[in-house]
Formats: sequence, structure tokens, C-alpha cells
Amino acid sequence: MSLLEGRRLLITGVLTDRSIAFAVARAAQEEGAEVVLTGFGRGLRITQRIAKRLPQECDVLEMDVNDPAHLEAVAADLQSRWGALDGVLHAIAFAPGDALGGEFLTTPAESAETAFRTSAFSLKALAAALLPLLERGEQPSIVGLDFDATVAWPIYDWMGVAKAALESVNRYLARDLGPRGIRCNLVSAGPLQTMAASSIPGFEQLAGSWGAMAPLPWDTGDHDAVAQAVLWLLSARARGITGEILHVDGGYHAMGAPVRDLPAAGSA
Repeated sequence: MSLLEGRRLLITGVLTDRSIAFAVARAAQEEGAEVVLTGFGRGLRITQRIAKRLPQECDVLEMDVNDPAHLEAVAADLQSRWGALDGVLHAIAFAPGDALGGEFLTTPAESAETAFRTSAFSLKALAAALLPLLERGEQPSIVGLDFDATVAWPIYDWMGVAKAALESVNRYLARDLGPRGIRCNLVSAGPLQTMAASSIPGFEQLAGSWGAMAPLPWDTGDHDAVAQAVLWLLSARARGITGEILHVDGGYHAMGAPVRDLPAAGSA
């Protein structure tokens, strides 16, 4: 039996076929899942076109995660379509330009608030809107995409703060949804070439340091490495795990110093 056979999944964040969310959607279908995507605004038509590149073309629902009316409409559609929901991928993040790129001290409150609401609070908003559907699902699971927020990164600024909030939201959702049988976890991915990454000033500098620090080779074009971890957390095989942050970063997060270009063990 395939990993996700018969599971019904809502996947957000598919804007190009070089996104983690697209890799998840494609692999989920290959593992037997039924998939619905979301998109909004000017990106909606793009997502609709990208959906045609999946193994099976799927529907795309309009959803601005910051608009309660959109959340209600998506929940109503999934109710009439499936009547239940087994999994959700939260692949949503945004920070205004003045909240990134080394402008931490001058970022206005409004921009920091936008980053928080869209990138962190939205996980709670999405979970709450879909709660009745998830409660009727089989081993329901919510998975969000993260970038390690335990340290301060160059250029990441208020998005880094928003990711720290996302990690805390994940823990509180695990607390409140666990008694209802719903799991909530994050996958903290290493840097990958995506549209979101291209909007971060200095991303190439950040990604370029990964090879020296990560003990495993890290390919910024290998979205499937992260997608496979997401699929496992969405599956019933991870039924005992919640409130977790699974790092898929080549081991970078566990190292205290670069592991490449160091003197060989035992050398003078």
C-alpha cells in the first residue's frame, strides 16, 4: 500500500514547479493521495497553470490566508467535496522588502506585523478554519515549512522573527489539537532555490555557506529531499509525533563550526 493511499490533502504555497509545495503535491499524488491546491490574487492563475504539470491535474481554490472569508470558503468547498480532511501543508510566508536584507533596526512595526501575521499567525488561522474537517479525518496531520529560528541569520531579519513565532505557534497547536487527534509539526528546510528565496536579498551568500557547515552534501535544487520528509509527517506512519521540528538541512543545525576545509583528524 502506498504511503498516502486515499488520503485527502490541502496543499498551499504552489506558485512554481520549483517550490517545495509543488514537490510535495507531486510526490503525494504519486503516493496515492487526493490533492487540492490553493492560490490567490495574481498568483491564482499561475497556480492553476502549474497544477497541470502534476501527475494528475487538480483543482485550485482561491485563498488569501489573511482573509477569514477565504478560509471559510475553502472549508465549505472541502466539506462538500470530501467531508473530511487528512492533511494540510502550510507553505505560506511573506515579509515586506523593508523587513529583510539588513534593515532590522529600521523596519516599521507595520511591516513586522505583516510578516508575523502572514508567516506565523496564518498557521493557527488555517488550522482553526479547517478544524471540523480535520477532526473527521484519518490520523489527521498539519505540516508547516520552517527555517531554523534558533539563531539569527544574516539578511533574514523580521522573517527570522516570524519563523520563531511559527515554531511557537506549532507547539501551542500541538497542545490544543492533540486531544482532538490532530498532529502539528514543522519541517525546517535548508536553503533551496525557490521564488521565495529569490526575493531575499543576499540569499546566495547564505546558501553558499551551507556546503562548509553541513556534514551531508546539500543541493539547493533538490526539493524532493524536503518533500519526502513532509510526506512522512503527513502519513499515518508519523502518528505518534506532534509539536516537532524535523530538520532537513544536511545536518547544518547540529554543527557548531564548519566541517569542511578543517585539518584532518590527528593532524598537527
